[in-house]
Amino acid sequence: VQLQASGGGLVQSGGSLRLSCAASGFTLAHYAIGWFRQAPGKEREGVLCINPLDGNTYYSDAVKGRFTISRDNGKNAVYLQMNSLKPDDTAVYYCATDPLPSACDHDLDHDYDYWGQGTLVTVSS
Repeated sequence: VQLQASGGGLVQSGGSLRLSCAASGFTLAHYAIGWFRQAPGKEREGVLCINPLDGNTYYSDAVKGRFTISRDNGKNAVYLQMNSLKPDDTAVYYCATDPLPSACDHDLDHDYDYWGQGTLVTVSS
């Protein structure tokens, strides 16, 4: 099981960025998928997740209305579309997955089984 996150970079405040998370060794559509981030000097926080059984997506209050997740089952990948970016969104972003669908819930704090390597997003003011 491998996850490869990509798409990070430098963007101005108000801009957009799309992160990708490509999976290999398993079918991503059957797994709970979460995106997390860790800003310098701060703890890791859940950003959003999608439940594979019912398709429900849960968002943190910090990103609700600005970030969305989408899937491409043919490419075995998921994407994190980030709009209206703010300097506070600066962090290393990680995708994670877990075979347990209930890993994705409104708490966004499940310790997922598998993690990608992270991709840095920097938002300048």
